[in-house]
Amino acid sequence: MTGSGRGRDGRSTDIASGAGVPAWVAGTLKHCSRCGAELVSGPLEGEHRDRLACPRCGHIAYVNPRLVATTLPVTAAGDVVLIRRGIEPAIGAWAQPGGFLEVDETVHEAAIRETLEETGLIVDPGEIVGLYSRLEATVVVVVFEARIVGGEAHPTPEATAVETFTPESIPWEEIGFKTTYYALVDWLARRRPDLSPGPPPTWRRWEG
Repeated sequence: MTGSGRGRDGRSTDIASGAGVPAWVAGTLKHCSRCGAELVSGPLEGEHRDRLACPRCGHIAYVNPRLVATTLPVTAAGDVVLIRRGIEPAIGAWAQPGGFLEVDETVHEAAIRETLEETGLIVDPGEIVGLYSRLEATVVVVVFEARIVGGEAHPTPEATAVETFTPESIPWEEIGFKTTYYALVDWLARRRPDLSPGPPPTWRRWEG
């Protein structure tokens, strides 16, 4: 399915829905986790699409997207905190702090933990700004607006800089991810509808 039926979260992905497991993911799933036999991709009875399955024991290797929990930390003055990424992907570009949800934590906890790890700031996640799909990366990104309640901003191994931007000074040309861009667009529309976002940057190699 393509077009408006995909929803607003589809703005941040460039590839069509329904194409199945990306080749780079399928390439990492070679053998059955139950019996070790080689997995085969193809149609299966009772399934509505091709699946990776084991011809020996019948185990189906379902591939689901991972959840990335992120925040837009906002100061009491209404400014937003972004990080300049110190690692790939998008090294050197600006993004919101966040990372993958761990299996033993809530999404709320993950957003707090990842923000602290990447910025040194303690935040209280509030409203969800939006959900953003990246079919290319097999992720769904959730973005919370978050109130800063403690800590001290400082560079970290994952962020060479942690800076505060007024809504007027958001560095649109240096945003690293489409998910970040559309999260900032949605946040700005909510908090400063008098301002217009900058145009999308020319996406770098990691965005395609």
